[in-house]
Amino acid sequence: MDYRVPIGAAVIGILLTPLALQLINSTALTPANAPVPVVTGENQPETAEEALRQDGEAGGTVENRANTETAANKTDLNDALPQPAPEPVVEPAPRTLPDADESAPMGNLAASEPQEAEQDFTGADVQELMVRDQAAPTDRSRTLSLDDVVNTEPASVPPSRAPQPMLMSKQAAGQPAPDAAMAGGMFSSEEGYVMPERPNGDRFEDFENSPLKVAAEEPVSTFSIDVDTASYAYVRRLLEEGRLPSPGAVRVEEMINYFRYDYPLPETGDAPFEPTISVFQTPWNPETRLMHVALNGRAPAEIDNPVNLVLLIDTSGSMDEPDKLPLLKRSLMLLLDELGEDDTISIVTYAGSAGTVLEPTSASEKAKIARAIETLNPGGSTAGAAGIELAYSLAEEARIDGGVNRVILATDGDFNVGISEPEQLKDFIADKRDEGTSLSVLGFGSGNYNDALMQALAQNGNGNAAYIDSFREARKVLVEEVGSTLETIAGDVKIQVEFNPAVVAEYRLIGYETRGLAREDFNNDRVDAGDIGAGHQVTAIYEIVPVGSSAVSVDPLRYGEEDEGEPVVSDGPADEFAFFKLRYKAPGESESRLIEQPVTAANEMAFGELPEDVRFSTAVGAFGQKLRDVDQLAGFSFEDIREIAADARGEDEGGYRAEFLSLVDLADSLSARR
Repeated sequence: MDYRVPIGAAVIGILLTPLALQLINSTALTPANAPVPVVTGENQPETAEEALRQDGEAGGTVENRANTETAANKTDLNDALPQPAPEPVVEPAPRTLPDADESAPMGNLAASEPQEAEQDFTGADVQELMVRDQAAPTDRSRTLSLDDVVNTEPASVPPSRAPQPMLMSKQAAGQPAPDAAMAGGMFSSEEGYVMPERPNGDRFEDFENSPLKVAAEEPVSTFSIDVDTASYAYVRRLLEEGRLPSPGAVRVEEMINYFRYDYPLPETGDAPFEPTISVFQTPWNPETRLMHVALNGRAPAEIDNPVNLVLLIDTSGSMDEPDKLPLLKRSLMLLLDELGEDDTISIVTYAGSAGTVLEPTSASEKAKIARAIETLNPGGSTAGAAGIELAYSLAEEARIDGGVNRVILATDGDFNVGISEPEQLKDFIADKRDEGTSLSVLGFGSGNYNDALMQALAQNGNGNAAYIDSFREARKVLVEEVGSTLETIAGDVKIQVEFNPAVVAEYRLIGYETRGLAREDFNNDRVDAGDIGAGHQVTAIYEIVPVGSSAVSVDPLRYGEEDEGEPVVSDGPADEFAFFKLRYKAPGESESRLIEQPVTAANEMAFGELPEDVRFSTAVGAFGQKLRDVDQLAGFSFEDIREIAADARGEDEGGYRAEFLSLVDLADSLSARR
């Protein structure tokens, strides 16, 4: 008897057994009867805290759970249907994959994209099978071909094993490199494609860096304070995504004022703050000095005045992303827990047409408010202006005399229809501000973010602008700093500094480029300026060039006295750098109050003797300037900035300063690739 045939068949069967087991495992279907959590009327949250807890236990919001159920159904359907066999490709050309979305139907992805096997079965194995298939006899019962592999029904891919996009340079794929301007970033022939400086579609107001001014020609500097923090949060997001921000996205004053500082508070009197001014050697130029102005607003133990709050929520189609409406809904739950029984809350949405989701309701009815927040769903075009009109109407309906009346606009910044003229919209908000209702703005997301409009609306509404890029940032803005957001302790705050030309040759204000005022605006109480909330800290820094310093960059005019008339002559003391003035309005008052003090040699300190807060804020200011490519910082490295910040980190409650150090490191690495 010839035993070669059965022995050979047995050997082949043994060799093919592992591969057959793999194919069986990879084609296993997800059970169609997998349980899906469903929220019913019996288990609706009774408080905002309970809503968040149930949300976490059930795996997301009602909207996300519905998306999960839909995704599961689509997966089962697609797995059951016969799938077309893709053509065998050894080295496929690169393609752009959509951003990962936890709510995306994974069944569709599995049906449309060839999936990698879940074991070490590589392209080389497939090629080997192809060769064997071509050389073997036509008897398919003994040889596994490539057709047998690619025609196998694709497996359902669980979210945790979803394939990730592969980054590949255009040159590696054999395609020409794109033009840098078209790509929105830069291209390096050695390193491949470098991420763009900012996501396409985000809009910022471009502005020039503050110019250097000659004290003998322009001795007076006037500007409005700014307590916004949106720029820092947006810049942080870009750096953590591997992108350097464009200069327009970086407002240095907002970078500095993002952090909390333990500046001195007024010891006596009823003033809401007392300026603390320090003069010291500039870290990036030993031939110049910095004049550091610090304000710390008084913070009451709790918000004394009742709050009438109207939430104006953008539910347009552009908000249908995980970092937009879903994050916004979770953020509002945090805010709800901070309101008291005397406070009132309303909710208005806009998407195609404006609508009232919640009439003015006592904040004590947390379950009712939480359910209204849960019902928010995206869809439609954006009609922001119509929504704003309805929001202010509800604010007027529930107005609290002597309380806080505020509209909070939460959006990605896209206003497509409604009041078509931006100036008309700004005027509308300014008129409502004069009637006693202010406006604050919370920005979300990227790719559609309209920072320029958000800033304009917040400034005209006497409110502040913040950017929410994470749940942690939402907690900082809406819990840790809620008093600063809701309760104003000083309105129309303006600063004016007159420099002594006998001591100061040149000066420049660091940041506040979009907050400049005319000299005569300082004493005009009809000119609007920024407000300071309870517990807010404000920092302003000037770089000054002393007379006789080698850093003086502007030569004196040969004919200056004849052409300009009498030169500027200082009658003040020779050791006086400048004279500082500040105007503000107390809540409910229309006439401003004045704070003033000279800046003398007594304000000078050695850099190492400065408080940690002054040194850390100086490092943040240097970082913002470095990102904006300010000329004066050309010779100062990110490593130098990090050294100052690390030495002045201090107690760092919340870890925000440690986070700043990591951002400096990221910017250093990204800038090295330019």
